Amino acid sequence: MNLPNKLTLLRVALIPFFLLFMYLDIPFHYLIALVIFSAASITDALDGKIARSRNLVTNFGKFLDPLADKVLVISALAVFTEIPEIHVGAIPLIIISAREFMVSGLRLLAANSGVVVAAGMWGKLKTAFTMIAIIASLVWLSVRYDFGFSLPSAMITAVDSVIIPVLIWISTALTIISGLVYLKGYWHLIDSDK
Repeated sequence: MNLPNKLTLLRVALIPFFLLFMYLDIPFHYLIALVIFSAASITDALDGKIARSRNLVTNFGKFLDPLADKVLVISALAVFTEIPEIHVGAIPLIIISAREFMVSGLRLLAANSGVVVAAGMWGKLKTAFTMIAIIASLVWLSVRYDFGFSLPSAMITAVDSVIIPVLIWISTALTIISGLVYLKGYWHLIDSDK
């Protein structure tokens, strides 16, 4: 197994540990979850670059890499819906999950037609911004709860009720845009007359 695929498998292996530390009630659990999520995000950036630069692209990597990304992001957003301080709710999770199912379906149809659906600029932007939004949320949770800094209530309210939700909703908007771009580009594959 080549290095990019090992990095992808590492990302998959890190997901249960990320979830475990999000739920464990131990000191610095958000900080540990942040480190794990950040490490997983770094593997996402590295595996594709290494695979392309060293000509190590494999079918295994093409299958597992986007799946690992989806599970990592959806896991984080699902956990966030259970944290009352992050005022986001389930709607971004539902929209992002629906887009991922749609793009996976398009990729399957494309593969059956011999077409490769490469990650476009909007998809890459969506992934990068979503990872940043999740990391920012984890940093905030760690600062607020792991370190117990005495913060002004106005600042807490602004971050909880405005900044974090805005970051997540920007990610959601980018997700919708990238989904529509994919749909437009590959609409011919789902022509109802076929």
